This record gives sequence, structure tokens and C-alpha cells, in this order.
Amino acid sequence: MAYSSITKPSLHFNTVLYTGTDAAKSVTGVGFQPDFTWIKTRSHGGTNFPHILTDAVRGVNKTLFSNTNDQETTNYTNGYLSAFGTDGFTVTGQDAVSGIARTYVGWNWKAGGGAGSSNTDGSINTTSTSVNTTAGFSISKYTGNGTGGATVGHGLGAVPKMIIIKVLSTTNNWGVYHSGMGATNAMYLDQNSQVTSDGWLNNTAPTDQVFTLSNGNYGNTNGNTHVAYCFAEKKGFSNFGSYTGNGSTNGPFIYTGFKPAFVMIKVKSGNNNHWFLFDKHRLGYNNSDSGNNYLKTDTNEAESTNTNRINIFSNGFKCTTSNDGVNGNGDTYIYWAIADEPAVANVGTNGIPATAR
Repeated sequence: MAYSSITKPSLHFNTVLYTGTDAAKSVTGVGFQPDFTWIKTRSHGGTNFPHILTDAVRGVNKTLFSNTNDQETTNYTNGYLSAFGTDGFTVTGQDAVSGIARTYVGWNWKAGGGAGSSNTDGSINTTSTSVNTTAGFSISKYTGNGTGGATVGHGLGAVPKMIIIKVLSTTNNWGVYHSGMGATNAMYLDQNSQVTSDGWLNNTAPTDQVFTLSNGNYGNTNGNTHVAYCFAEKKGFSNFGSYTGNGSTNGPFIYTGFKPAFVMIKVKSGNNNHWFLFDKHRLGYNNSDSGNNYLKTDTNEAESTNTNRINIFSNGFKCTTSNDGVNGNGDTYIYWAIADEPAVANVGTNGIPATAR
């Protein structure tokens, strides 16, 4: 049984749903002032409806898009978000965040509050690092030097299980490190490709103080600014791991130690497929609700509905499809889960997990 010092996970991560108005709108109900907000239109897809990623370290009016390799943009006078508030955020009237009668999801993380301060633990000093050590999350902004073996401090005081890096001042893919694929491999948040042997972390596992970079692409282009989102595992609050699919509707059960509020899954090897995002707030949390609703980080498509993928339990999740996006026979997958509840609640007879609603 897994326990956490975090008694209310929603004070560190929370999901909100809202409907656009074709005008600026204050979105509340987050429960804290976000430092990192990720928004996607649910009801619509296409060029005008990308994933919107904004954080307090870079500045609220500066935007990245997880489904493209585009550089950071401030195309609109006030960006897509205009403010972070004590209980949420304010969006502008752009279609991607507040089109009339369109529906949206916003995933929100709490870091250290505001822009943070410089971290000098690595050979590259960060311009700013904002850290929430309790929840194992930090945001760092730094300038690359193009030198293999350069290090950057993340401030967590724990080894990151997942690192997502994007160069801001030029186009390039989103580099992703996950402990389930090792430091000699990489994947890209904006692509549906399998794991590659691109050692952009200089083939070096991160430590509880720093992560290491190679001499170029993704995380260390000389003279360019980058952002790094780092996540450490906190027992009972977050869980990172891998599993092997069996190609059956009676798929593998993945133990997380808590009832998940958010799950990200990506196939690592065996086939090319998307990064799938699930959360508890969108209709279709379990199969009995007529399927899951999910989004994909690497496309601008609308939310997919009524398609069985996973079932949520009080202590993990179970694959309920033969679809190779999450459960191809013999394919390997990485996942990231965040807690809705801080500890295991129910276990059925013979150790079979009981469905948690």
C-alpha cells in the first residue's frame, strides 16, 4: 500500500473543464494558482485548435504547442492566457482557448509560485527555476551552450522520473526522458514515433540535483533558450513506469498505489502510436460509462469519445482494449499517473482491484 504526505492531491495538480465565449474569460475551480497550465479544445480540432502550454517561468503570454515543433510564440497581443489567478487562469478570446460554445480541458500544476529564481547547481545556471518539492515538479528556463556533458539544476532534491524539454527560440522537437526507457533513449512529445537511441541527455541518467545534456539538439542548442519540466515520483501522488501489452480486452493491470486522476500513456516499442491523455473529469472515465474520452499530445485533433482504452481502479488502471495505442500484443509502454486519492482505498476478493468512481 502506498502513502503520501500529500493529503489533498488537487492542491498540486487539478483538471478543469470549461466552455468558451468568444471573449476573454476567467476560468476558476483549480483550487490554487497554477504555475503551468496545459489547455486543449475538446470539441474541435484542426490548425486553430492546438495544445496550449503556458507557465509562470516563461511568462503567461508566452505559448508553446505540444503537437508541433514550433518555437515559443506571442503571436497575439495578450497571448492565449492573460493571467494566472489564485483559483485558476484567464484566457483571451482566441479560438484555441475560448471559442464560442466550444469545450475545453485545462490541466494545471503548482510549482513554486511565480517566476522562481536562478538555480546554480549545474554547469549551466538557470535563468529561473520554480520548484514544488512536495509534489516533485519544477520548471526551469536556461540558455544552452552546445557543450556535451553540460548540466542543469532542477531543484527537486529527488531524481526526476520524467523530463520534458523544448527549445524556445527556434523550431525543434520536444525531447522527452522517461525512466521507463532509460537515459540512452528518447521520444518526442510532438511525434508518434517509437523510442530512439538519441542520447540527448548525454546517455547519463539524471541525479537528485541535475540533468545532463548532449552537445546539440533538443536540450542544448548553443545560445538558445530552453524550458525543462521535471517530474520526480512521490509515492502515493505520482507514479512513472512501464508495462507490456497482451493485445487482449482483458489487458494488463498497472498498479500505481492510488486512484489516478490523470494518466498519460505512450507506446515505447512495437508500433508507432500517439501519446494518450486521460483524466477523471471528462465523461467516460470507465468502460461502464460507454468508453473513454482521450486526447493526444502530438495532434491537434478533437477529443476522441466512446472508445474503450483503460479502466480506472482505486489502486491503478487496467487496459481494456486490444488497440495497439495502449495494449498491443508484446508492445512495451511507458506511463505517468497522478493521484486523485492519496492511498489505496479498496481491494476486492482474491486481491482483485475494486473499481473506484
